[in-house]
Amino acid sequence: MPGFDIFDTIDHLRSSGEAFCVATVVRTADATSAKAGAKAAITRDGRILGHLGGACVQRAVRASAQEALASGASRMIRVKPSDKVVAMTDPDGVQTFKSGCPSGGTVDLLVEPYQHAPCLVIFGDTPIAHALADHAALAGLRVFVSFETSDAAAQSCFDPDDVDALGVEPRDFVVVASQGQNDRAALASALGTPASRVSMVASQRKAKVLTDRLVSQGMDAEKVARLKSPAGLDIGAIDPHEIALSILAEIVRWRNADTAEETTHDEKLA
Repeated sequence: MPGFDIFDTIDHLRSSGEAFCVATVVRTADATSAKAGAKAAITRDGRILGHLGGACVQRAVRASAQEALASGASRMIRVKPSDKVVAMTDPDGVQTFKSGCPSGGTVDLLVEPYQHAPCLVIFGDTPIAHALADHAALAGLRVFVSFETSDAAAQSCFDPDDVDALGVEPRDFVVVASQGQNDRAALASALGTPASRVSMVASQRKAKVLTDRLVSQGMDAEKVARLKSPAGLDIGAIDPHEIALSILAEIVRWRNADTAEETTHDEKLA
């Protein structure tokens, strides 16, 4: 690949906002086409940008990259001849893949996922919404707000009628802080996203009235069941900044709990 530079490729993928993996050949034994130190980027749709070896290695790397992106954790894999594979995990804990390539070589690779920080989508043009946006940006979240913002470096504005354009994922967070400004429409849009964690700045009674109406209008009850209201941890918050801190604290707890669950799941698989 004349002119190809893996580090330029990685930089381009990072700037695109897409999740991807970097696979590095750590060790080889016997005859292999890729050598230690070789790197490639693997996109979410399975494209391999760089050279890691033949078809057997590529299949293993694609499969492992999908697992790494799903869990957010790096992993070591080993591709070796079928007749040398005794179990799908070697004694040193490395996941193994069978190779039918005639070269008969063994390749160890480190597969590392790269994902941007989770995003926080905030509905509402209220003091609490503004305060939450400011605090969340400092916490390292990618912040999307439904109001015009002058802080383009930390926050991005989105159209509440086109939230699908944000590409919200299950690991992201959505907060409805509309407080009387088109509450039902904001809540419907929020619950229409695939985010696992959706919360609303409202009393339980108000949230129930709104969600009951959404269900009566045809929204799936399982989607509605995700809603946490009132949003935030109970820290006795009073003013908008204190309430925003309580909401952010809850999001941080959720994020860390999700990370811990992923780590435990990977340890069990190992």
